[in-house]
Amino acid sequence: MTLGRNRVALALMAHPDDAEFCCGGTLIRLRELGWEVHIASLAPGDCGTMTENRWDISSRRTREATAAAQLIGATYHCLDERDGFIVYDKPTIQKAVDLFRRIAPGLVFTHALRDYMMDHEMTALVARAASFLHGAPNASAFPLKENTAVPYLYYCDPPEGLDPYGQVIAPTTYVDISAQLEKKAEMLACHASQREWLRSYHGMDEYIESMRRHAVFRGKDVGVAAAEAFVQHRGHAYPRDDILAELFPLRR
Repeated sequence: MTLGRNRVALALMAHPDDAEFCCGGTLIRLRELGWEVHIASLAPGDCGTMTENRWDISSRRTREATAAAQLIGATYHCLDERDGFIVYDKPTIQKAVDLFRRIAPGLVFTHALRDYMMDHEMTALVARAASFLHGAPNASAFPLKENTAVPYLYYCDPPEGLDPYGQVIAPTTYVDISAQLEKKAEMLACHASQREWLRSYHGMDEYIESMRRHAVFRGKDVGVAAAEAFVQHRGHAYPRDDILAELFPLRR
């Protein structure tokens, strides 16, 4: 297999902990193959609390995200938009383009284009725009890195594998994360601020268990113990071969 792009993966998501939920197992597998991995959130999660002010919770959540990324040797970035107010506009696109320009990813993960909350949908649009635009020399003041190209782009599963209208998503790609499930749970557990709130609210460790249930649910689709599912973007100028399927062929 010839990639022709940098062996750099970027998960560009809305909030801290979204990447761990949506594609953490696949990021672990990429690191195991020697890929450089970056996790970025548009917002610092400043509305993810019932008790703290926005500055304290933002500081706490970005530290948690950094710790989770460091567990697998990845790098965390925050573009510092506001939680609940992420929009598809010029300044936000520019921040994303600049990030892409600095790391030149060959493989990108983001939210589903149709998801349960608008922060996710807007982030998916921003990621799609930046993935296409960042290689244009005039799009950013940051210099072009070697092998900059339109990357492979995958949309992650929305919660429960459903779109906002309750329709079932049909994935194009599955990645077996059976051996990575515990490490994925460990990454997610780094986000203690969210885990504690949900644990007190639900009376159980729902934060971790909901992730496990969905991984098992997707695993059943393809006859493995646990999996993550994606829809590949195959529009004009994007690669149409499925690099995830080539890197991680399913063995049932």
